[in-house]
Amino acid sequence: MKIVRIGAMWCPACIMMNKFWNKIKNEFADIEFIDLDLDMNEEEVEEYNPGKTLPVIIAYEDDKELKRIIGEKSYEEIIEFINEVRGCN
Repeated sequence: MKIVRIGAMWCPACIMMNKFWNKIKNEFADIEFIDLDLDMNEEEVEEYNPGKTLPVIIAYEDDKELKRIIGEKSYEEIIEFINEVRGCN
């Protein structure tokens, strides 16, 4: 499984979520996390069709999108999202 997070340096919600993002990545060491910046990784970001609201967090299994969440989320909401896509809920 991989989780792609698309954000931007100028995005207030992305900056707020940075406070706990590394903690989440450490808690789920078995998941591949990919962080992309909307402006710095333009070509790569296009393939994920992020839309206009940031951040976007997308879960993939075998290159198939399982689910995405959009906008600022709390630590608990992201943990719930990850557990849901892993089938733990």
